[in-house]
Parts: sequence; structure tokens; C-alpha cells
Amino acid sequence: MFDKEYDVIVVGAGHAGSEAAASAANLGCSTLLITMNLQNIAQMSCNPAMGGIAKGQIVREIDALGGYSGIVSDRTAIQFKMLNKSKGPAMWSPRVQSDRMRFAEEWRLLLEQTPNLDFYQEMVSGLLVEDGHIKGVKTSLGIEVRAKTVVLTNGTFLNGLIHIGEKQFGGGRAGEKAATGITEQLVDLGFDSGRMKTGTPPRVDGRSLDYSKMVEQPGDENPEKFSYTDLTKPLSEQRSCYMTYTSGEVHDVLREGFDRSPMFNGRIKSIGPRYCPSIEDKINRFADKDRHQLFVEPEGWNTVEVYVNGFSTSLPEDVQFKALKSVAGFEKVKFFRPGYAIEYDYFPPTQLTHTLETKLVSGLFFAGQINGTTGYEEAASQGLMAGINAALKVKENDAFILKRSEAYIGVLIDDLITKGTEEPYRMFTSRAEYRTLLRQDNADFRLTPKSYQIGLASEERMKRMEEKEKKASEFVQFFKDTSVSPEEANPVLEAKNSSPVKQSGKMFKLFARPQITLEDIKHFQKVKAYIEAKDLDKEVLEQTEIQVKYSGYIEKEKNNADKLNRLEDIKIPKNFDYTKLKSLSYEACEKMSKIKPATISQASRISGVSPSDISVLLVYMGR
Repeated sequence: MFDKEYDVIVVGAGHAGSEAAASAANLGCSTLLITMNLQNIAQMSCNPAMGGIAKGQIVREIDALGGYSGIVSDRTAIQFKMLNKSKGPAMWSPRVQSDRMRFAEEWRLLLEQTPNLDFYQEMVSGLLVEDGHIKGVKTSLGIEVRAKTVVLTNGTFLNGLIHIGEKQFGGGRAGEKAATGITEQLVDLGFDSGRMKTGTPPRVDGRSLDYSKMVEQPGDENPEKFSYTDLTKPLSEQRSCYMTYTSGEVHDVLREGFDRSPMFNGRIKSIGPRYCPSIEDKINRFADKDRHQLFVEPEGWNTVEVYVNGFSTSLPEDVQFKALKSVAGFEKVKFFRPGYAIEYDYFPPTQLTHTLETKLVSGLFFAGQINGTTGYEEAASQGLMAGINAALKVKENDAFILKRSEAYIGVLIDDLITKGTEEPYRMFTSRAEYRTLLRQDNADFRLTPKSYQIGLASEERMKRMEEKEKKASEFVQFFKDTSVSPEEANPVLEAKNSSPVKQSGKMFKLFARPQITLEDIKHFQKVKAYIEAKDLDKEVLEQTEIQVKYSGYIEKEKNNADKLNRLEDIKIPKNFDYTKLKSLSYEACEKMSKIKPATISQASRISGVSPSDISVLLVYMGR
């Protein structure tokens, strides 16, 4: 049936698997995507949204690298918001509400149009491994498919167990069975595995809600988009979300069910996501709060199904229903399905290298929730990187690794493989030391050249990026070169309560003042004429403004990143014996022997490795 050997097999077709399959196939590798149900490709198992704080930056990075998540998000969005706009641009984060059904459909259609990609529906129950090298996969029907590399993106399906109150049953997602066999085999091969938990709220019938009792949350007046390509357009119409609150009464009803909650009676032993707690966890941990926000999110343009964001729960369904009926606007609520918690197997990611290849089995890659992360965006970015590196390994090309100073994706992967995680890992802007450099607006400048170099980003995309970069840097230079007189400058400055100038000076200095925006600067005739003559679009204008206003911060971070990158350049030999360094602390020796850092910089980020341990390493390496 499968008479050929594939270059890459991707197991699982969630967000990680879909990006992995697309990137490997687009790099020219014969790729097979195997999943338990082809109708559920890129399913949004939890909330119908992409992006958000730090996650929006990741979607932009995926797009800049040639992945599909940004394009699919734009094409299936029902609302766009740029979050944190009141803060500096390092914090701006794009987010869309998505049409859940159209999102999955668009992903499937894009994958079907991708050359070199085959599909097969079945459960993978085992791996073919010979002498520490991956050789393919085995399905539950006993079919063996050979491959040079395999990417595992099993999501919450490995021995998945669903909890609703006292009831528990095997499953990888509501209505879908769990996957078995792989965990047991990997443990036999020497891998460490663990259990994690996540949860999801009830879905309800929007026709049964009273929106007049809620606060409307419309999208942005001038919506933007994720993708840097011209394959998508900003939304011309949008659907609103709504906000309501829990109350003391709601909390009392929920507490009545605590003795039947698998979270509190000990049936769930694994750790859930700290930053996305269940409603029972919230009222238990924050007992002083008399209410919590709930966001009422439509699941698409035409469906009446609604997602109740903030009400994730594994309480019995009768308790969920009774509590939700006490929420303002939900008095006559009808359920589509109750919320539930799910426990699943994961593999601590310190067992991987920076390419997401396992250290124990050559050619085997892990991406997504199998690595202990939570979130579509985190999964998709790992899938993209695992797919790229699987393809590059097949071609015997150099690995593709992003540094912490180059991308949020670099921070994510470095955190996972260096520090590991014992709770579902979620990306935040605070995790990135260089977030002024890693903004959502410049992801294409940072990453498209790298993607183009390995053959993923097209020449057209590269030219488009270079043109935009050239226009922005020329406009910045224009401000540095062009003077403005007090007569022209002062009316604009005074209107903004900014101190007037006594003599002519460069526009750059005025534009850099916090109170002065591009709209103010456009009052100057020379600026107006320049914009018209060069036909500058919104993206170039925004890029210029950020580069002028934040030039000091950007320069400072670049210098700091350069210092760190000097340590990145000091490589540690692959099978370095740390026991021969007698001055190393016992903990540092143990941790570094286990994690096998590739560089001095990575070694410095391992918890338990002190600056003096790094000095010992540097002395040994003659630095």
C-alpha cells in the first residue's frame, strides 16, 4: 500500500502537525500527514481565536517564515484587535476571533494544494526504530510506512483522559478517542514521560443569551491583519464579542460541586496551565474576588454556537449549568456541550535539541503539546520549526535554529529545551529579554531573509520585504537630514503642549518627542510632499514612526543582544565530559550532563548553573 519511503512523516494534524507538514513539503520533501480523523485538521479544540499577548507576535513570525497560520487566520477572521495599543510597540499584540469551521476548512484546502504532501487517516500506534535511528511508523491496522524522519505532534491524544465531574473516559478531545501505544514504546526506548492537564469551557446556544445585559466588545475601527503577503485583506465587517461577569451567587453554586470535582477530590493529579485556570481554581485561589470576567465569543459568522471564555471547568454538568444560569445574560442559557478537563502524556522537552529532534532517537522530532506547551500559536511555531529541520536533515543541510534575540520562537524553544517545564508552558512578552527588538511589526525584517535562505520564503516575498525595509529606512534618514524652522515647528508643538524651539533643527529630534505623533508631523509641508511622492503605505509609516521614537531603546537592546551572541558563538563539544571539571558545582555538572547545552550561552540559562560555573567553563575553553 505504501511502497515508497517518505522523507518526512508527520503524526497528528493539529496546529503543530499542519505547519510541520506544510513546511517539510514546501521545502521539497515527500511528506505524509497521518491523522486519526481527516475531518478535524487544524481543529480549534479550545477558543476560536488566534494571537493575543506574545502569541500574536508568534503568528506574525510564522507568517514571516513562510508558514500558513497567519494566512488562515486572516482569511477566516470575524474580528481583529491590536491589543496593548496604549503601551509601547514592543507590547502591541494582534489577535483575531476566528470562524472555527472555516479555519479548519481553510487549513485543509491549503494543505491539499501543497505539492509533495500525501494524507492518510489512521491511528499511529508505534514507531519503527533501528539502532537509535527512526525508520518509520506502524498504524493500528499493522501497516508499516517507512520514512527518513518522523515528527510527532500528538497534542492531547496520548493516553488522553477526559473528566466531567465524577465521570471520566478515554479521549483526545470531546467525541474523539485517545491514541495509545506510542508513550509506552518511547518509555521503553529510555524517554521520560509525564502527565499534564488542560481544560475547556462549555459551548452554549447564542440564541438563548440576553446580550443587552452584557458589555459589547467590538473589533478595531481600522482592522489590520497577520500576514505580510497580499494573499489576504483586512476585514471590512466584523462581529462583536461581549463581556459579562460571574458573581457571589455564581461562586456559591460552583462551590457546592467542589466535592464532586476531579480537581479537588484527587482524581486529577497532573498540573494545568497556571495562566488559564479553571473557574473552580479561580474562585478557590482568588477567594477575595467577588467576580471574574467572562468573554462571550461567537464561533463564526453564521453559527449560533458561542464559546464562554473564562469559564473553563471540569465540574459535573449539572453544576456547570446551574452556575452559568446565574450569570447576567445567561438566565435562559441552553448548552451545546459542557466543559471538561483532559489529562494527557507529554515528554519533558529537555530531551530535545534546539532543532526539536530527540537526543535519543536520530530523525525523530517532537512538536506542540507533546513538549509540554499550551496554545495553538506555540504549537504551530514548533511544528513549523520541526518540519523545517526534519526536511533539512533529510537534505543533509545545516540545522535551522533561531536565537533568543531573533524571535519569540527562539525564546520558546530555548526555554523548553534548556529549562524544561513541569506545567503547560505559555509564551509571554516578559519571557523575552529583547522584546523591543522582537516586535510584531518587524517580524518580516527579522525572519524573511532567513526563510528565503533555506528556500521556504519565495523570492516575491523577499523582494516585497526588502522594498518595505528600504522605504522605511529612507524615510528615517529623511527625518535625520531635514531641518524645520521654529515658525513651522512651534504651532504643532504648542498644540501638543510640547516646549517650543528657538532655532531650526532636524525633524528627527522633534518626531522623537513622546507627545508628537506621525499625524502631527504630517502637518509639515516637506513630510506631506515626501509621503505623497514616495507613495508610502500604512506599514511603512508605522515602521518609520517606531524606528524614530524608539531608536534609543532599540540601539541599547541590540548592543545587549550582541554581547549575549558572543557567548552563543562559543560552542561546547557534543559529548563533553563535565565530570572532569573538578571546580564545577555538583548540580551544574549533573544538569549540564543531562541537558547537553550546545553553547556557553545556553549553559548559562540552565537553572542551577551559576555564573562561577560558567567562568570555570570559559577558563577551560581558553576564554
